[in-house]
Amino acid sequence: MNKADLVADVQKIMRNGTSKASAERATDAVLTAIKRGLRRDKEVSLVGFGAFALAVRPARNGYNPHTRQPMRIPAVKTVRFKPAAELRG
Repeated sequence: MNKADLVADVQKIMRNGTSKASAERATDAVLTAIKRGLRRDKEVSLVGFGAFALAVRPARNGYNPHTRQPMRIPAVKTVRFKPAAELRG
């Protein structure tokens, strides 16, 4: 499912003549709220769905696959998702 499919599904769920534009605004609002929550609190927990949490992948040594030269891969911030039991089962 991509974002267009998600917006179409939100529009279908909201019914009552909801326009595609308003469904897209609602979807964007939720995604923006999740991003802000991760920046502020480092974790967003949605009961019955799961939890998004910031994580840091540490710096490590690697190599350039084209030249086989060793290189340092910097640390990276990433987002982890842990699904709730209802979603897993």
